[in-house]
Amino acid sequence: MPPKFADPIFECKRISTMALNSEEQEKIVHAINVAENETSGEIRVVIENHCPDEVHDRATYYFAKLGMHKTALKNGVLIYIALEDHKFSIIGDKGIHQRVESDFWNSTKDLMVAEFRMDHIVEGLVKGIEHAGKQLAKFFPREHDDINELPNDIVFGDR
Repeated sequence: MPPKFADPIFECKRISTMALNSEEQEKIVHAINVAENETSGEIRVVIENHCPDEVHDRATYYFAKLGMHKTALKNGVLIYIALEDHKFSIIGDKGIHQRVESDFWNSTKDLMVAEFRMDHIVEGLVKGIEHAGKQLAKFFPREHDDINELPNDIVFGDR
């Protein structure tokens, strides 16, 4: 099971995942695609309205459910957000966790929270994706024979 990294509570005004229009969703998926073009790592985003458990437990549940622990190099990163509960968690598999600097998870959290507090949910997710993608590219650069091990779409958990 991946270790706990960042479980901040944030304030925002957005009240529903339904508020993410198709353009906003495309922006998030585009950020994932761009990040993964530079790395063999995998990034997934899960969005829910409510988190029925502790936020880290819920993120860990999705990490396993989405098969992120099955990546060849153990280099998956999951960003989980519960919009109405104002919570999110960033977790990474052991391959990436062992290589990033000790403040990586908190610095990623801080970038995201700064945007979330201004009600820039999409921008916060994109910044988190970009930041994680840079670290994944540094430690797990894309190889010529790299395959995309996991889908790049957004998972909407409680629809």
